[in-house]
Amino acid sequence: MRRLAILVVAVTLLGGGLWLRATPVTVATTTSTTTIAPTTTTTLAGPPDTCSATGATAPSFGCVSWHPQDVWSGSVASVYTASFTFDRAQPTALAYAGWLRTSTTDLALYPGYEGPGPSSLARGPEMVPPTGYPRLLATFNSGFYEKDAVGGFYTNHTLYFPMVKGLATVVRYADGTVDIVAWSGGPRPSANVLMARQNLSLLVDGSAATTVTATNSLWGVTLHGAAAVWRTGLGVDANGDLIYVAAPNVTAQGLAAVMVHLRVVRAMELDINPEWPIFVTYGGPGAQSPSLDVANPNQIAHRFLYPSTKDFFAVFATSSPGEAQPW
Repeated sequence: MRRLAILVVAVTLLGGGLWLRATPVTVATTTSTTTIAPTTTTTLAGPPDTCSATGATAPSFGCVSWHPQDVWSGSVASVYTASFTFDRAQPTALAYAGWLRTSTTDLALYPGYEGPGPSSLARGPEMVPPTGYPRLLATFNSGFYEKDAVGGFYTNHTLYFPMVKGLATVVRYADGTVDIVAWSGGPRPSANVLMARQNLSLLVDGSAATTVTATNSLWGVTLHGAAAVWRTGLGVDANGDLIYVAAPNVTAQGLAAVMVHLRVVRAMELDINPEWPIFVTYGGPGAQSPSLDVANPNQIAHRFLYPSTKDFFAVFATSSPGEAQPW
């Protein structure tokens, strides 16, 4: 009688990541002894660490403590939110962030009834369609009206406005991946692109604010001409996950600094001014218990469950790569 060493692997959910722990167990067997190499510990990446000594950056920023918002949707959370201080001169002001795990979500883009502008093209539901409610995890604001900034808009196999080379673009590909890039393609996305939305130039590139962020006038017309206003942005981190940010009383350069603090490698500005910032999460399937995760008194939690004036993004629990968004 010989004894065979095997490994029992325990799976533990810890801090938004999936940890594997291998424990050796000896069992009796009539076969020859086989040696199995120990399993290495692996993790499923989660939101960025900005609280530990190794994760901390500029002292102006508060520790970012992330909270999962979709524990009902599966064993590993896909959406986390956080709020934190970002400016020592404004100790009571908070920035708000949402982290989206792209490997377990689908990013969708919906037109509103006023944007993208008047068109004979099909506009879809102009809201989150009820067929998407069972998988709905989050919604958030998009970019400028096209009258305020030229940019491409492509969703549901429809090109509303042609893509412009060099502009910052959030792209969803047929293989399920999402990225933020400076557009290098032609006026119409290629067949491997399911969604593309442009707004201005890149705010962050190579994990650093772009030089043009120092010229605030390039980043949109602000309410009453103020330099520091509500601004929102969307970035991608080194793991390919998305990070949304909304902050009050910031310049374009200030928004870029917040996003760099959250470890994005590339980012784009979305909409600005008090009326538009919004990030909503849902407390259960069927769009239950919507919650405003940006403290903006100009918004309501049910904002995208009825027709919207402007286009917006919705985040769904993934079904299969390349599947069309609910429409």
